[in-house]
Amino acid sequence: MGFELLRIIASYRRSFKLAASLLLACASPLFQGNVGRLDNFQERTLAAHNRERAALGIAPLEWDQGLAADAAQWAQHLTRVGYLVHSEDDPYDPDPQGENLWAGTAGYYSADAMVGLWIAEKRNFRPGIFPANSRTGNLEDVGHYTQLMWRSTHKVGCALARGRNDEFMVCRYSEGGNVIGERPF
Repeated sequence: MGFELLRIIASYRRSFKLAASLLLACASPLFQGNVGRLDNFQERTLAAHNRERAALGIAPLEWDQGLAADAAQWAQHLTRVGYLVHSEDDPYDPDPQGENLWAGTAGYYSADAMVGLWIAEKRNFRPGIFPANSRTGNLEDVGHYTQLMWRSTHKVGCALARGRNDEFMVCRYSEGGNVIGERPF
């Protein structure tokens, strides 16, 4: 009878552990809070950039408020024109900012997903001297990725603006990447 009692107790313990685990899993959203798609936009955008850079041993980017302010101005401009167009470089600026643009359905994409679409361009990337880095022969298939990963870029600032139907995200980089004749990383 002693062995049977120990087996029953062990069975109850397993059942209790399973029930406790299920209860904890169901209740965890209550403890963690609700994370919205744009909560902590700055931190999540920077982290998405830096995760990809870290995977290749490239130094992390730092957030720059001045770049973010410039990005916000251009993002607002994009909401007025309603489509993606890059800002023009100042021909007298010896170190122009780099720029990545994104547009998508308003209210749908998270900050991580927006940056993730640029990172997805790595499938078309091939090592070498810029601009010969696209497996497809089209620089537009890798240009966001190479800017995000550009080794001599150390700062980033991003902003998001909502238009009538779409959202526009702009990230600005210093030093700008995608320099002809250089290796991205």
